[in-house]
Amino acid sequence: MYHAFFGLNEAPFRITPDTGFFFSGGERGAVLQGLIYAISQGEGIIKVTGEVGSGKTMLCWMLEQHLPDEVETVYLANPNVKPDDVLPSILAELALPHPIDASRAEHLRSLNDYLLARHDAGKRVVMFVEEAQGMTLSTLEEIRLLSNLETEREKLLQIVLFGQPELDEKLADTRIRQLRERITTAINLTPLSADDIRAYLAFRLTTAGYRGADLFDASAVRQIARASRGLTRRVNILADKALLAAFTDNTRQIRSRHIRSALRDSAFNGALQHTPAWRWLAVALTIMLAVLGGFYLLAKTQSTPVPPLIAHVPAVTIVPAPAATATDPLTQTLAASQTWLKQQAAATHTIQLALLKNPAELAAFLRTEGSALVRDQVHLFRTQAQGRPSWVVMYGSYPDKQVASQVLRQLPRALQQRQPYLRTVAGIRNEISQIQQLGTQS
Repeated sequence: MYHAFFGLNEAPFRITPDTGFFFSGGERGAVLQGLIYAISQGEGIIKVTGEVGSGKTMLCWMLEQHLPDEVETVYLANPNVKPDDVLPSILAELALPHPIDASRAEHLRSLNDYLLARHDAGKRVVMFVEEAQGMTLSTLEEIRLLSNLETEREKLLQIVLFGQPELDEKLADTRIRQLRERITTAINLTPLSADDIRAYLAFRLTTAGYRGADLFDASAVRQIARASRGLTRRVNILADKALLAAFTDNTRQIRSRHIRSALRDSAFNGALQHTPAWRWLAVALTIMLAVLGGFYLLAKTQSTPVPPLIAHVPAVTIVPAPAATATDPLTQTLAASQTWLKQQAAATHTIQLALLKNPAELAAFLRTEGSALVRDQVHLFRTQAQGRPSWVVMYGSYPDKQVASQVLRQLPRALQQRQPYLRTVAGIRNEISQIQQLGTQS
């Protein structure tokens, strides 16, 4: 809502990774080049650690874009994957057959044959393992064993582990010392300094179309640096809320009071526990006035209406589900989702929006954040999370990762805050199959 007020073409501080806003300062550019070089060497396992919100996902996306065309990437994004399910999950992401009744040796042979074929074609395969700190030692050991796939001279599968600092604690365990010894490149994403943050704020604003003097004064930058602890996600949250506060204040200079207002409205601010009730009311009134002011400003400055974001999302053709005895919308959506899953190609991409604990949370999600979605593109599945029944919400059907990534970056902010990520139909089928197996065994 404040975009026109500050002369911006788009939101400068979205928390969803957008490679167009990649900041090469704070050694991020050097880290990216170092990772590209390490992957090109094809030796050992690479480890990247950093605190929550330090930019690991952005770095992962940048890597995929900047790796040579002959490098193929595969993701292992589920930290709860069991050791026996690592190989089937990889095969599923590569859209390769992975029969349920096949043995580990058969799955390994399928993967090895594929990797050899890619090697003979002059291609290489890199596997990005995200949230590695959440994996069990047995799962990490299973991943380590995949590094044994090689020719006489080269590794067939390059592995890159992304994780929080807790990953280093796990790697210190003597039971997986062999994995630790295989790590030839270890990179830690350090927090941004105050000078880095000043440059970061200017870069993001300029990229979003701003042309003018510095919006954030020196004291505001220092406050953001201190409160964010140099973590880019926190910087984005504070900067966005500060711009809103300045817009409400009708000023184009971000000062300390705007940062304090942003801090009061931020979940990571420890002082919130002691915030008086009247301050909460003031924040609510500020936001309400900002919304009203934003609509008024947009009405005056825009001669033609802006089409809703969802208009840019590619249409999805869904085969109607067979007639069900139950007529409630949830049952119908579940049936339609199962039909959609059967009809799609294995390499089709979709977006996982949310993992919810029960039908009440699901209903609340669809009523609030999900209200902007096209219902025909919403797919619901039952799954398991930490051993408990849960609901997963998928969105859309896209032919490749590039198209899906574009849609993901355009999702409304409320959905972006849930940190959505991409899935393949093959991966979803594999996960459902694993859950059904567990149900049969129990």
